Amino acid sequence: MEQALALAKKAAGLLEIPIGCVIVHNGEIIGRGYNLRNRAASTLCHAEIIAINQACRHLKDWRLEACTLYVNIEPCPMCAGAMLQARLTRLVFGARNKKAGAVRSITNLLDNPNFNHTAQITEGILAPQSAKLMSDFFKKFRG
Repeated sequence: MEQALALAKKAAGLLEIPIGCVIVHNGEIIGRGYNLRNRAASTLCHAEIIAINQACRHLKDWRLEACTLYVNIEPCPMCAGAMLQARLTRLVFGARNKKAGAVRSITNLLDNPNFNHTAQITEGILAPQSAKLMSDFFKKFRG
């Protein structure tokens, strides 16, 4: 999670929403990402999507079974959906996302038994640091 938080700080330095993500397989980081929506001018450039793409290239497979995704903020619906599609085994996240969280806050996509895949979820890892990074970032723009 510390690696994900470091990537989130990198995003903040680029004036991107500070979300960072790493994917681990067999103890090795195989995917990294941080938000780049503004720089790439693409809705799809969320930290999790970038990391998932990198991890899939590393494993040469679209399935990320036996992988854990670490992200400092609860994933949105698009990213949670991508995690389901990638068959990720586990999600670890820091702070909840009360405005767009699709794992605990607004809805629950990853351990919903109605889907053909579910993932284990651990929340609250480095949550205070993750929440502070987000609130500090938005204070710069909202005064």
